[in-house]
Amino acid sequence: MASDETILEASLRAGLPHAHACGGVARCSTCRVVVVKGLEFCGPRNEAESVMAEKLHFSPEIRLACQTAPQGNVTVRRMVLDDEDARHSARLAAQKTFASVGEDKEIAVLFADIRGFTSFTERLPPYDVVYVLNRYFLHMGQAIGAHGGHINNYMGDGLMALFGVSGTPDAPLRAVSAGLAMLAEVDKLKPVFHEIYGLDFDIGVGVHFGEVILGSLGAENQQRLTVIGDAVNFASRIESANKANGTRLLISEELYEIVAPHVQTGRHFPHTAIKGKSGSYQLLEIIGLNPPESV
Repeated sequence: MASDETILEASLRAGLPHAHACGGVARCSTCRVVVVKGLEFCGPRNEAESVMAEKLHFSPEIRLACQTAPQGNVTVRRMVLDDEDARHSARLAAQKTFASVGEDKEIAVLFADIRGFTSFTERLPPYDVVYVLNRYFLHMGQAIGAHGGHINNYMGDGLMALFGVSGTPDAPLRAVSAGLAMLAEVDKLKPVFHEIYGLDFDIGVGVHFGEVILGSLGAENQQRLTVIGDAVNFASRIESANKANGTRLLISEELYEIVAPHVQTGRHFPHTAIKGKSGSYQLLEIIGLNPPESV
């Protein structure tokens, strides 16, 4: 090994199966190894490796192969879990590159969900439910598309839309504008569904702007592009908070700091508990956009 060569680089140079998912930038733990002998030659962890080690509670002998460049002879054990992992690692080794399975992106994530849809489905024949959903998704897709976003996933009566995947600089404002447009479309659909079925119909929308991993997920030959990360989960939880707060469109404080000059807010919720996250968070209700000349 060269003096500046990492353990992962040495593995790939030698054609050895060695899992790595983030492209060798310490954003994952898949390349980690156990240093069996020669830990004293590995030197201290750098900042990036220290963050990962602290997050996953690594003992001293567990190191990220992509960040560790030994200055002497070491013996390590790769953490290949099973035969399938070995085959996948072998494919990566054959490439001899630091190909990442995803890409870091800052994007706006929007979640929307129909209120009380369980009781809605209980009162309608299944084909009517399909009719309602298709008509609803058609209108939502048009509103989202008109503002530069796209629906990435459907979850029953819910949807997830993404803004800024291609690097659109005004993605945060586009996402909020799309949310307001979606509510306007729902207001048009309400009397239609009430006349046909005698049922109330409304949605909740939650939007957040943050860092995600954009990559392909799914079984081999059936993969699709999607996003993973805490920002996705947070956006989903923001949408869910509409029900408890009696609102229709909530956004995160981080998103509000970007779009504040352009939006009109209703109620502020400075101490909102978010399921699955510690602490409390400020959420803001959005009720409209400011006229362009007032920005």
